[in-house]
Amino acid sequence: MKHFVVLLAVLCVCGAVRFGQLCSGNPLNIRRTSDSWGHGHHGASRGSREHQGLDIRCRDGATVYAPFDVTLHGKVTVYTNASKAAINSGVNLRGQGLCFKLFYVRPDSASGSVRKGRRLGVMMPMQTVYPGITSHVHVQMCDQSDPTPYF
Repeated sequence: MKHFVVLLAVLCVCGAVRFGQLCSGNPLNIRRTSDSWGHGHHGASRGSREHQGLDIRCRDGATVYAPFDVTLHGKVTVYTNASKAAINSGVNLRGQGLCFKLFYVRPDSASGSVRKGRRLGVMMPMQTVYPGITSHVHVQMCDQSDPTPYF
């Protein structure tokens, strides 16, 4: 019985936290499903590895917003490959008891606090690196767990 109570408490915490709008033009946080480059859900195949995040549609150049009150904990370097420099940026965030990263975002700042719904930065030009992909912000939990329950 103890295990059931603990599991229930964890589920309640997940259900209480919800990401607000991430990108201008996508108020419902519609996810990237499938395109010629693959699938956007957590756990999707990426050849020999699995996709560790969830992709939320976002137009190239769109404003990216804080999904809730957050603190910024530095920039993220997404790739080591120089050919992907046009989208090689992101930001580490904490808020609502969560630690997560947003990839393909040029943040306005890498430290400080941002209130829910305020601008974090801008979506980078994903089409220049992956022509035809559904442009998106990649949301990845710091512990690489599935972010889907928060959307």
